[in-house]
Amino acid sequence: MYTLWIANKNYSSWSLRPWILLKALDIPFNEQLSYFENGKSSHEKFKAFSPTGRVPCLIDGEITVWDSLAIAEYIAEDHAQVWPLDKTAKAWARSAAAEMHSSFATLRQVCAMNCSIRIELDEITPELQRDIDRIDALWTEGLTKFGGKWLAGDKFTAVDAFYAPVAFRAQTYGLKLSVISQGWIDRMLKLPAMMEWVEASVKEPKVTH
Repeated sequence: MYTLWIANKNYSSWSLRPWILLKALDIPFNEQLSYFENGKSSHEKFKAFSPTGRVPCLIDGEITVWDSLAIAEYIAEDHAQVWPLDKTAKAWARSAAAEMHSSFATLRQVCAMNCSIRIELDEITPELQRDIDRIDALWTEGLTKFGGKWLAGDKFTAVDAFYAPVAFRAQTYGLKLSVISQGWIDRMLKLPAMMEWVEASVKEPKVTH
């Protein structure tokens, strides 16, 4: 069975991605939670299980996989449902997931993930609006092109998992997206695995940076 190392559910968007993927697809795994160090770097603490000193990190026997996108691809080798089966949808889903993995720096910086609070932003800068607009366009494309309730079709796949933290960010900061995109956010927030994550996150100790 896989062992997935994660950090605080309230804050760790990277941890959420493989966790929600495994949970939503009913793939068995053992969760190992290591909290962020309060007021200092967690790098040395996380080095005990992750070669980069970061989370998430997946352990499968003697194999260690230490990047969220690599974890999704590794799991997909034994679980084809991680990605859409249709070739076109799969290509789109992989591209969209990779874009989330490498882009949207302003959104990450300004709207840090925090599941337990609600914040009204003083302003939406042009840089932040560009990130929001791109995500909105991307979601609308997937939901329209593949005609399902999830981003790449009728079934939840890794691309939904990779944008799961954005659903929480939209809720926390009151981000405005199109009706189509908001429908996906609403479905994500009602997903039992997402609700389980939130329930656990609000019980965690708070962290100061």
